[in-house]
Amino acid sequence: MSNDKPCENRGTAVKCLRCLVSGSVQGVCYRVSTQQQAQALKLRGYAKNLTDGRVEVLMLGTEFAVKELAAWLWQGPEYAKVTDVLCEEISPVVDFVVDLPRSFYVA
Repeated sequence: MSNDKPCENRGTAVKCLRCLVSGSVQGVCYRVSTQQQAQALKLRGYAKNLTDGRVEVLMLGTEFAVKELAAWLWQGPEYAKVTDVLCEEISPVVDFVVDLPRSFYVA
């Protein structure tokens, strides 16, 4: 992992979004499918299960790529049943306890 803050702006990385996805999104390959979509869009970030049954997705990249993944979150993989996606834009530099690698990972 790098020593950078997770939403540090690196030239082409212009937008950082944190989304909470609700519904039947755990145990249906939601995180891995999100990772595949994010990597195809060249985004940095992560997808992780939360204890309340939601999935948290943090994404950093170009505005176009972030919007594409945010829209895809409503669809998810075949067996997911998404009922809500709440997203908030995060400042390009935010103090998080976790540093993001240069790719998208499943936590």
